[in-house]
Amino acid sequence: MLKNRKQAILLMLLFQCFLIASIHPVLAEDKRTNKQKKQDAVLAVRDEILDALYKSKPEAKAKVEKAPGYATFDSSGIHLFLLSKSKGNGVAVDNEAKKNLFMKMKTFGAGPGLGVKDFQVVFVFKNSATLHKFMEAGWSFSGEADAAAKSKEKGAAASAQGSSTEDMDIYTITKKGVALQATLGGTKFKLDDELN
Repeated sequence: MLKNRKQAILLMLLFQCFLIASIHPVLAEDKRTNKQKKQDAVLAVRDEILDALYKSKPEAKAKVEKAPGYATFDSSGIHLFLLSKSKGNGVAVDNEAKKNLFMKMKTFGAGPGLGVKDFQVVFVFKNSATLHKFMEAGWSFSGEADAAAKSKEKGAAASAQGSSTEDMDIYTITKKGVALQATLGGTKFKLDDELN
């Protein structure tokens, strides 16, 4: 009787091990599929952002295609009384290496007003060094300047044509087209550890 009991326990343990071994790859596959779905969603938004940019500013298409790389971000945020907060996802694309790097953006600031700010941003990098710095270390726009980028101690404000510095062109887009301004002050762009 003791021998039968030990055999039953052993069989039960073996069965549990078999179940765990067979479920583990399925769980891993689900995680990979979920990650791929999120990546695909970010890439689809990237394509929509570029289409919107090219419709408003057709000359931007040649800049994006000839550039060492570019980045697109989709942001949604709330501006309530004196506080504003937004977050978004994006992707930096190295045209030369044919590489995508998924990123996040977060904005937190202060200023009067009430409303929701949804906007998209396109960075077109003019040199590989700036692109790689952006992809490796992210970027931070400090202060409350509207779509200002610091480049060698100089700032550049966004306009209907976008913003331009020595290192990059910046286009901000709303549902109405290329924005006259979109607040990037207090915005940080960094790697998305979950999607890379």
